[in-house]
Amino acid sequence: MAITTVLFDLDGTLLPMDQDEFIKAYFGRLTRKLIPHGYEAEKLVSTIWAGTKAMISNNGECTNEEAFWKKFCEAFGEEAKNDLPIFDEFYATEFSKVREVCGYNENAKKAISCVRERGFRVALATNPLFPAVATENRISWAGLKPADFEFYTTYENSSYCKPNPAYYKEILKKLGVGAEECLMVGTDVGEDMVTVKLGMKVFLLTDCLINKEGEDISKYPNGDFSKLIEFIESL
Repeated sequence: MAITTVLFDLDGTLLPMDQDEFIKAYFGRLTRKLIPHGYEAEKLVSTIWAGTKAMISNNGECTNEEAFWKKFCEAFGEEAKNDLPIFDEFYATEFSKVREVCGYNENAKKAISCVRERGFRVALATNPLFPAVATENRISWAGLKPADFEFYTTYENSSYCKPNPAYYKEILKKLGVGAEECLMVGTDVGEDMVTVKLGMKVFLLTDCLINKEGEDISKYPNGDFSKLIEFIESL
C-alpha cells in the first residue's frame, strides 16, 4: 500500500539535542522554580522520575497526565494538584530557556516542507511525557509550528509511551490510518524502529543516533536529512 502519512519523532530528530544535557537543564530549572513553593529538591527530582516511569509503563487505563499526577500526589499529597498553575507557568516561561542546550537544524523544516508539499499527512510522534504547552515550545525550537502537524502526542492525549507498540497503535487509531500506510522517522533505534513490527516503513535519522543495544542499523533505511529527503522523494 502507498504511504499516505509520515510520523516524525521530535527530540533528537527534528530538534537536535543531547538527551542527558536536556534532562539536566530541564530538571535544574524546574527544581529552581518549585523549591520556593515548599518542594525539597532531591525528593522532587526522584518523584518526577517516578512519575515519568509511571507514564512509560502506562497500560492505557488512563492518560499519561493522570498516571504522572497519581504518582506525584502519592509523594506530595493530593493538595499538590493545587500547584498545577505553577507548573503551567514554568512550561510557559522558564522552560523556554532549556532551548539553550538544544541545537537547530534548518533541514528539519525542509524535510517537513518536502513531506507536506507531496501531499502526505504529517504527525508528530514524540514520546508523550510532556504537557501540550511544553511540546509546542519544543516544536518552535525546531523552527516549526504546531500547525505543521495534523496531530502531535502529549501527555494529555496519550495513554502509552514509546517503545510500547500500543503507543503507535493509538496514533494510528486517532489518524484513522493503517500501519502499512505510514513512514516513521526517528533517531532512536529502540523507540522508533519498533514500528517495523507493526508494518510501518521506517527511516533512521543518524544525526543524533541513539542505539543503546548496539543493533545493526544497516537493515533500516538510514542517513542524514539529505538522505531522508531523497528517501521521501522516492516514495
